[in-house]
Amino acid sequence: MATSVEYIEFVCDQIAGTGDIRYKKMFGEYMVYVNDKPVLLVCDNTVFVKKLEALQEKMKDAESGLPYEGTKEHYILDIEDAEFAKEVVTILEKITPIPKPRKRKQKIK
Repeated sequence: MATSVEYIEFVCDQIAGTGDIRYKKMFGEYMVYVNDKPVLLVCDNTVFVKKLEALQEKMKDAESGLPYEGTKEHYILDIEDAEFAKEVVTILEKITPIPKPRKRKQKIK
């Protein structure tokens, strides 16, 4: 089951106030960016957070799961708890670098 537009907009509403928020559809699911930094992965109407040392204590009671086949285990963020979600996103925004732009492959003539 793919993530609905309504759900991704709910996720963004829940973390409002943490920075400039946008989302991008990727591989049929969504990545949520805060200040151009990829912080949340949303798959099957579930919000996933990468398991990082900076979140270990805050997310110690969180469930874990796989966003999609072939990926590493992630924390599952309780997006219903807006204050907690904002705290997690704030931590992530501080430690996540802005992705480097990809170089386009040149066409061979």
